Amino acid sequence: MADIGRGWHRLADRNPAVGFVDASLRGAAQVVLQNNPLSGLLILIALAWGAFENGTPRVFGGGVLGLVVGTATALALRVDMSSWRKGLFGFSPLLTGLAVPTFLDQRPLMWLYLVLGAIGTVVVTLALNAVFKRWNLTAYTFPFVLTTWFLLMAAYQFDRFTVLTKLTPKFPGEGSLTGGTFDWGLIPVFFKGVSQVYLIESWVTGLLILVALLINSRWSALFAVIGAVGATLLALWFGADGASLDKGLFAFNAVLTAIVVGAVAHRPGALVTVYTLFGIALTLFVQMALTTMLTPLGIPVLTGPFNIATWLLLLPDRHFAPVPNHERVRDTVMHTVRDSVHLREKEGNRVRSERG
Repeated sequence: MADIGRGWHRLADRNPAVGFVDASLRGAAQVVLQNNPLSGLLILIALAWGAFENGTPRVFGGGVLGLVVGTATALALRVDMSSWRKGLFGFSPLLTGLAVPTFLDQRPLMWLYLVLGAIGTVVVTLALNAVFKRWNLTAYTFPFVLTTWFLLMAAYQFDRFTVLTKLTPKFPGEGSLTGGTFDWGLIPVFFKGVSQVYLIESWVTGLLILVALLINSRWSALFAVIGAVGATLLALWFGADGASLDKGLFAFNAVLTAIVVGAVAHRPGALVTVYTLFGIALTLFVQMALTTMLTPLGIPVLTGPFNIATWLLLLPDRHFAPVPNHERVRDTVMHTVRDSVHLREKEGNRVRSERG
């Protein structure tokens, strides 16, 4: 398997077409912060399964289109090739591509809307990363979130689109919660919490995504499970909406937070695990607060809670281990941003010493 991986990598280096496919596959995996084309391929298979299972193949088609358009746009904009090869400009457009056909009705113009949204997501990625690098952070999936919020809110003003978020705009306190009870039927819900990272409701998709994580990093897979289980149970105990809980909607943000805090930003350990558990709770509370804020607008929170909670958890810059990134996931978004920051610092010191 290792020989096959090395052979594929060499082929991707020599052949531009294969290199583009490789970057696209890595982009699919980078949504869950993995730099592995095999993981990305399995994730795309998982998304296809879930989309066809739910009778919405256009969602899978939109995701692939967004991934390809985003990767090509970044190449046309002459972004850093090392980052491009790692798929760091494909994952947010992929999510935008999944979101547009999920939340808008099927019309020919919807596909043009999707393509424009995928292109815009790349531009927003470059803009936000230029801002967040000042704090040694990355924008994560926030370019997707911000772009999709704008696309959905704009769609309310266009007669050619119908927004299908299934969220009736209403002020806080006007709705009713259905509650939830624990039973062994929650096991598929945990997997759905993983699949909802990609806006797909399917326990099979969630299971395949976990396998894709396991291929690249066992710690990422473990913390993804911890995030899904922890957020689901916490939402259940606090009496969150049972219908949303059954779809895995209270877990997917916590899944991403758990992966970043538990397996990417720090070396896994006892203290890191405790901090991650707190992060899971924080993510759920941020999600509930954002839901209250955005419900009057009739738009979903998407992965906004993950981004906000993770920034808050990482900004204190508490290093719980001597190695900030786990060895198996060192080529993720965060690692690339930190490397670029350190490289600029070294270059600045060199220039100052030459002038001195």
